[in-house]
Amino acid sequence: MISVAIDGPAGAGKSTLAKAAAAELGYIYIDTGALYRAVALACIKNEVSIGDEDAVKALLPEIDIRLVFFNGEQHILLNDADVSDEIRKENVSMAASRVSAIPDVRAFLLELQRSFAKRDNVIMDGRDIGTVVLPSAQVKIFLTASPEKRARRRVLQLQEKGEQADFDKILFDIVQRDYNDSNRKTAPLKAADDAITLDTSELTLEESVDRIIGIIKENTI
Repeated sequence: MISVAIDGPAGAGKSTLAKAAAAELGYIYIDTGALYRAVALACIKNEVSIGDEDAVKALLPEIDIRLVFFNGEQHILLNDADVSDEIRKENVSMAASRVSAIPDVRAFLLELQRSFAKRDNVIMDGRDIGTVVLPSAQVKIFLTASPEKRARRRVLQLQEKGEQADFDKILFDIVQRDYNDSNRKTAPLKAADDAITLDTSELTLEESVDRIIGIIKENTI
């Protein structure tokens, strides 16, 4: 099995690019960030404070998360309910950043993530895939872009959905998530020593996908 690890900060386009590259190559795409979002959503629904690590830990045995595929699209089931859209809300995103810093949550999801790579050729994206989850991945890419570019992309995404978007708030949230992810004690966001860094600030979507596919082919053929 071939494993591709794509790491990078919030809003770098990891999910969009990894999904496109996986479709082109015939790999399975695994969005690990969605798993943490699901845990965060479970906390919100159960009125468990993200800041109370003991309470979050106590909730974990009651959480069942599954990845399923409908017509080639990945869906997240939280205790049998499809929450694929709900986990993309901004409040869940911020909660996910905080919950992902809890060691028990990371341990809870670690084997689930690794199990996917044992069954199929995968492209898996997240914050610590190349450093912790799949340290032996054949290809490791650290995907990044400037905070301002990432904020503008997020604004466009929300506007395309007919939602209001405050650029300054989104930029603030991205910078805050970068800090939280990079400074947490457990599995902080950082490029693996053998990762290839790809900055997409000045690249189009198509150019970014082509670069990723090129990197994968160069390192697996």
